Formats: sequence, structure tokens, C-alpha cells
Amino acid sequence: MTEGLSSAAPAVVRLAEYTKTGQREILGDGADPFGVADTGLTWLPKDVHFGVRQRGRLVAHAGLVRLPMAIGGACAEVVGVGGVAVAPELRGRGLARLAVAAALDHARTMGPRHGLLFCRPTLVPLYRRLGWRALEQEVRVEQPDGPVIMPLWTLWTPLHDGARWPAGEIRVLSLPM
Repeated sequence: MTEGLSSAAPAVVRLAEYTKTGQREILGDGADPFGVADTGLTWLPKDVHFGVRQRGRLVAHAGLVRLPMAIGGACAEVVGVGGVAVAPELRGRGLARLAVAAALDHARTMGPRHGLLFCRPTLVPLYRRLGWRALEQEVRVEQPDGPVIMPLWTLWTPLHDGARWPAGEIRVLSLPM
């Protein structure tokens, strides 16, 4: 693994676990590290984690979880990407791209044809540069008190050649990631 900020890209590794301690290592102790607390949503933890370490410190993360969906009334599964984080002082150096690319490489082995993520409007240009596509329609997600319309942007990416997003109403049949 490459340490430091050399000309070589840092290595992304699969993490055995990702805890609040790892999140604080990247983002600090802020009350709303992802800037989404005002949505009031309850989020699903991720099952698979990828990270970048520099000088022994975790500085970037991306997580994955399989999600059940209903799209146009048909059942489907997607791989949800979430918990994407980069240390504030290291943003703009391609670390999110590295972590998300490693996560998507793994997601392609998981079976579903699509990756899905939710993000704040300010992050849409970043994800578009990484090849993600915005869904222009409402997406419903489960919450403890019942389904709600996702207030964040919903983006998707194909995980396999020829994958297209199906037409129809979209509902995540679990908490969002």
C-alpha cells in the first residue's frame, strides 16, 4: 500500500470493519458529518467497506449494501453505495474516485445490474464525473414510520455492460443506505 502523498495513487483496501471510530478518523467529531441530518432519515449500515489510508490514518471510505427494490412493480436488487467520505483537508485529490471505483469493482461481483446512491445536490457534479446518472423521478424509501419520498438526489450507475435503468415507479424496500 502506498502511504503519503506521492505521485502514485494511494492503494484502496477492503476494510474488515468500518465503525464510528473510522468515520471520526476521516471526518472528525461533527454532529452531522454527511450533512444530511436535516432530512430526518434513518440509514442502513453498509456490509462491505473500502478505504484509503495515508500515513496510517483512514482518510477515505465507501461502503456497499445490497438493497431490495421495486421498479415499475417488478422486484429487483441494486447495490447501494453509501458512507462515501474523504477527510476535508484531502478533498479534491481523487480519493473519493479511488474509494468509489474500488467499491464498484466489488459491486460488479455481487450480481445486481445497478448501483444506487443518494447525495446532496452539491455532490451531484462529482458523481456525474464518476459516471453516475441522475434519476429525475421521485424515489420512495422505507423509514421506521413508513415510506417517504427521498429528499436527496438519487443517482445510478450500470454495474454490467448493457444495463439500463428500468422504467416505472421506484421504491427502495428497505431503509436507504
